[in-house]
Amino acid sequence: MLQIDPILSLAFAMHETKGGYALLIGSGISRAASIPTGWEVVLDLINRVAVLDSAAAPADPVAWYREKYGGEPDYSVLLEALAGTPAERRQMLHKYFEPTDEDRTTGVKVPTAAHRAIAELARRGYIRVVLTTNFDRLQEQAMEAAGLTPVVISVADAIDGTMPLIHAPLTVIKLHGDYLDSRLKNTEAELGAYDPKLDLLLDRILDEFGLVVCGWSASWDAALRRAIAMPDTPILDVVGGEGGAQSRGERAGRSAASSRGADRVSRQLLPAAERSDHCARGDCPAAPGQPCPRRFDGQAIPSGSEPADPPA
Repeated sequence: MLQIDPILSLAFAMHETKGGYALLIGSGISRAASIPTGWEVVLDLINRVAVLDSAAAPADPVAWYREKYGGEPDYSVLLEALAGTPAERRQMLHKYFEPTDEDRTTGVKVPTAAHRAIAELARRGYIRVVLTTNFDRLQEQAMEAAGLTPVVISVADAIDGTMPLIHAPLTVIKLHGDYLDSRLKNTEAELGAYDPKLDLLLDRILDEFGLVVCGWSASWDAALRRAIAMPDTPILDVVGGEGGAQSRGERAGRSAASSRGADRVSRQLLPAAERSDHCARGDCPAAPGQPCPRRFDGQAIPSGSEPADPPA
């Protein structure tokens, strides 16, 4: 059986059906930019509260919180307790998600090569829908730098007034919310079920698009795992994903790219897509003095490349 690198197969399929794949990205995309996950923000806030309360950071922040406040840590509850107004909450969260001048110099909290590659894939028309579990705005920033203006949906209430996906050139759906909105989802209970409006939109996307998963571990998001695992979910390809998503891809009957990190998008998928574009224009890379192998203009096939006669 012919074995082709799954990344090359994916690039070929995405080129032949431009705009026919949605992209799901997770925290693995932003990890290289030193962006914390929502849960890491919760743990840091608990540590800060504990230090103010007892002058020492607890060995187990979650256990300390349970004993102190009699409940499970919750992002929204913590934010509202620590910062009473939206302006105060934005200021408190700013340092977690926005770069300082020093950060920009060292490439921290700014779009990574993977973010930029995804933006370029969108600019070339390969992707029109991006699903993300990330709170940060790095992907939107990369798209804006590429001259794109995506429609961004970060809360379920915004779905009603949004342009239909079929008419929107590029849509980013922030499944867990945006860091500037306190209605974030990051606890196990919050990730157990989505708002019905968001569930319906997600079902439509999974029904109408193929899915490429990048940097999403499938470890926490039960609602999203259930949606992807539905029997009628189209082919799933995985780039830098792992766990449940990859096994679902294998069950769909298509080999999944191994989990080697989200930077495969920039190192392999985008270059392969760029070469596909070149070949589609008839300017494939060829040996010196040889015509493009994809030119069907009556020129002779280069010597030595004639196909063998088929077996009798």
